[in-house]
Amino acid sequence: MGLTGRCRCGAIQYSAEGEPSHSALCHCADCRHSSGAPVVGFALFPAERVTISGHPTDYESSPGVIRQFCGTCGTNLFYRNEAVFPGQVDIHTATLDDPEALPPQVRIQIAEAASWFARFETLPAFQRYPE
Repeated sequence: MGLTGRCRCGAIQYSAEGEPSHSALCHCADCRHSSGAPVVGFALFPAERVTISGHPTDYESSPGVIRQFCGTCGTNLFYRNEAVFPGQVDIHTATLDDPEALPPQVRIQIAEAASWFARFETLPAFQRYPE
């Protein structure tokens, strides 16, 4: 499997080869605060199978945890944690060129999920903005 993705402005592009170890949705408070979203999708790849074009900005969000984003448009792109995932990189799946390529297999850190997420599927849904 060959995947490609990029930040919003295109300053940083990447490719990943092969299958990820997992594709997960994370509910932890750190991911929520870093992304500004209630949940973040990740796919974990060995770092040597990920090629990055451009220069992401690094932010150490907690000891040993590096979050990488585009310094121009702010798009979150990569998560690295050598203590938990040595030699691997988690790619934000929302930045994939094909959003259907890696559907989530699991949800993680649900102990920190917003309580309303349990009723997410019961919320009214609209194809576009409601009238």
